[in-house]
Amino acid sequence: MKTVFANLAEINHWLTQDRRLYREFLRVPAMSAGLYVLPAGGTDTQRPHHEDEMYYVVRGRARFKADNEDREVSPGSVMFVAAEVEHRFYDIKEELAVLVFFAPAET
Repeated sequence: MKTVFANLAEINHWLTQDRRLYREFLRVPAMSAGLYVLPAGGTDTQRPHHEDEMYYVVRGRARFKADNEDREVSPGSVMFVAAEVEHRFYDIKEELAVLVFFAPAET
């Protein structure tokens, strides 16, 4: 695979159809990427991953805690979380849509 084109509206539609919170749209050995959507007032149940991870907030507002850092996040926020670090979104004020990138690909 040399090129992947993705459209957030389409990915969001697939999530709604599947009734899932996360939809992967890219997977190669070096990385994977997906869209993670949490409803306002929802609960983020993710656990630490074995891969490094980067988040980009597309829409919504919440708080994000990773290790000893705790910040408000909103559209445009970018966060990096090293492998095995405890982290989660909480106090989700508005539906939160986040692009998630794993390196290497999530296992």
